[in-house]
Amino acid sequence: MTRFPALIAQEMDAADPLARFRASFSIPRMPDGSETLYLCGNSLGLQPREGVQALDAVMTDWAKLGIEGYFTGDNPWADYGTALRASEARLVGAKPIEVAVMNSLTVNINLLMLSFYRPTDERPCILIEEHTFPSDQYAFREQIRFHGFDPDECLIIQQARDGEDHLRTEDILDTIEREGERLALIMLGGVNYYTGQFFDIPGITRAGHDQGCIVGWDLAHAAGNVPLSLHDWNVDFAAWCHYKYLNSGPAAPGGAFVHERFARASDLPRLAGWWGHNRATRFQWVDEFDPEPGAVGWQMTNTPILSTAPLKGSLALFDEVGMDAIRTKSKKLTGYLWDLLQEIGDGFDIMTPADPQQRGAQLSLRVHGENGRAVFDFIKERGVICDWRNPNCIRISPAPLYNSFEDVRRFAELFDEALHSVA
Repeated sequence: MTRFPALIAQEMDAADPLARFRASFSIPRMPDGSETLYLCGNSLGLQPREGVQALDAVMTDWAKLGIEGYFTGDNPWADYGTALRASEARLVGAKPIEVAVMNSLTVNINLLMLSFYRPTDERPCILIEEHTFPSDQYAFREQIRFHGFDPDECLIIQQARDGEDHLRTEDILDTIEREGERLALIMLGGVNYYTGQFFDIPGITRAGHDQGCIVGWDLAHAAGNVPLSLHDWNVDFAAWCHYKYLNSGPAAPGGAFVHERFARASDLPRLAGWWGHNRATRFQWVDEFDPEPGAVGWQMTNTPILSTAPLKGSLALFDEVGMDAIRTKSKKLTGYLWDLLQEIGDGFDIMTPADPQQRGAQLSLRVHGENGRAVFDFIKERGVICDWRNPNCIRISPAPLYNSFEDVRRFAELFDEALHSVA
């Protein structure tokens, strides 16, 4: 008899109101034709049928209309990004004027920092968290150098306590209070990519503002994963990608948020381009830049239609389901995985917080000893697609729209077998 009987998972799947959406996604298959166990939505989400349909519609318009597709047809390309702003706003808890679909994640971080990271001799520092994603660290360090400061002195990294993996909110708040007068910017990941910790975005934002700091967020692992209320939380700016939990394809365009209070702050320094110009005069070929009010005022180039089309289809799916329902299932899925892993017990530990309110759809498993990579290879050979991070971390991310409770049960069974087979 299996250590993890299937009956409970089957009952949970039968009662799952989101189970029907699994059929909307293409699940990769093994050489023998069987489905893989795809648990890698935190790196690249699966392809939704709606995204394919949206892309097909663009290709059809291109064939039929040519250049006229920019201003005619059912989805004119000139307004393609604009038409997505209401869905984007619902996704991150914002107003349409506060969001834009543009560029890619790190490009948007750099563009927004040019406006919002304004260091002085008295306030040159940026506060980030331990295990910040490398591309973010590259951006932060080079932005500091760009302004003539030393990143080794001006990049403050919040560390976990000895023997702990994730950060305590009280320690972050203590650092903000202690270093507040030196901080020009606080820039954390909404959900940390390595540990899966979901930070207290409103509390940290409020504490930063109390110290006179600008507070921005990298939401790459938060958008489409956890509910967000960026406007109400008074976040200054944020950026995210759409290819992870939002299932919009490799290198899909990114998203950006700029709070409404900056919507008409034309005096903010920024890099400018045609598509950030006021829409009312954009096609009148004027020489002086007049930024479009809101986040779109930071958009330098026109929307890349072919790579944005899958996002259009995916956002329609998120609008249909809603983040509340996604979050409800996510907590159940990840909670079920947590419980099964506790039954395994030895050979690993979980780096992600135990509190469901402090995590999204990811558990980071640290394999003990020298066999972590061998454990990862063992489950990969048996159809598990997940994520390895040096030195010994396996990241598992059951996505609510296409993963089932049976997926989670099967993973636990294979992971248990791997730990006992690779010794």
